[in-house]
Amino acid sequence: MDEAKERAASSTMSVTHGKMGLSLTQEILSHLGLANKTAAWGTLGTLRTFLSFNVDKDVQRLLKAIAGQGVDRIAILDVLTNRSREQRQLISRAFHERTQQDLLKSLQAALSGNLERIVVALLQPAAHLDARELRTALKGPGSAEDVALEILATRTPPQLQECLAVYKHNFQVDAAEDIKSETRGILRDLLLALAKGGREAYTGIIDYNLAAQDVQALKQAEGPSTERTWVLVFTQRNPEHLIRVLNQYQWYTGHELEKTVRARFHGAACVALLNLALVIRNTPMYFADKLHQALQETEPNYQALMRILISRSETDLLSIRAEFRKKFGKSLYSSLQDAVKGDCRSALLALCRAEDL
Repeated sequence: MDEAKERAASSTMSVTHGKMGLSLTQEILSHLGLANKTAAWGTLGTLRTFLSFNVDKDVQRLLKAIAGQGVDRIAILDVLTNRSREQRQLISRAFHERTQQDLLKSLQAALSGNLERIVVALLQPAAHLDARELRTALKGPGSAEDVALEILATRTPPQLQECLAVYKHNFQVDAAEDIKSETRGILRDLLLALAKGGREAYTGIIDYNLAAQDVQALKQAEGPSTERTWVLVFTQRNPEHLIRVLNQYQWYTGHELEKTVRARFHGAACVALLNLALVIRNTPMYFADKLHQALQETEPNYQALMRILISRSETDLLSIRAEFRKKFGKSLYSSLQDAVKGDCRSALLALCRAEDL
């Protein structure tokens, strides 16, 4: 009798294990495509900490580069594009201690044009650069959604908190107030929700029920006054959960969620949701697309090129380069060589680092 029970229990366990195994297999397979995304927060940068770093030598070299008869742009770029952001901050402080002069102001006086702009961006702390770019996007001419979404959706929670704190300190206003005054409709709701930084942290626990509920909620949120559902799911759920929602939505409906977004939304709101979906699916691909767009303009969008290459140079620029080469059939390095002119060309190429064959 006991032996029969054991056989029955074993059979039940086998069936249960089969179901469980299928579920886990599907879960693993769904994550294989995220190999590049795992680098999104900081392991595949082109710029690493300079191991032979000597702050005194760098200060002396920069002093010599700007104090001579002619400005040595090559020396300036060689130092700044081969040091991590933390090391550049150490150089800036040491320069001030030794000379009683501000390195940033000294370089601004010695340079001009796009080269000056990229040097300023290289020397600014990351949060200050992000805050300035966000402010320009919200208050400057043109549409705000592109750059604002990039910064609010792709920074880690600590980075975003620091950016928003600097924004308030430097401009004497909360970024949320500028978002409210400069944007409208669901775009405003999306940006405000992202600025709150309320996205759930991934705990390692898979909530299949919540994923199914979110899929059903998005399927049903097609009538008027249902935008809140889209905002909630896209801005509050953690990326790992959202990947599961995107995959399950396609499985249940037979088409990608992006198809529904294009049919359901229009204008800036549609673009913002599509960009958010791409950030969730593949952050490096999102940036590869943005770099390609910046290079395709009649005059390259130097501000976008500078912002992205600098902000991603210590995080995932190698992944971005790989996605760029795979999608567009040409390396980012060669594309920069062909499109970018002037003094800042060498700086952008140095941040990109190398050719992808």
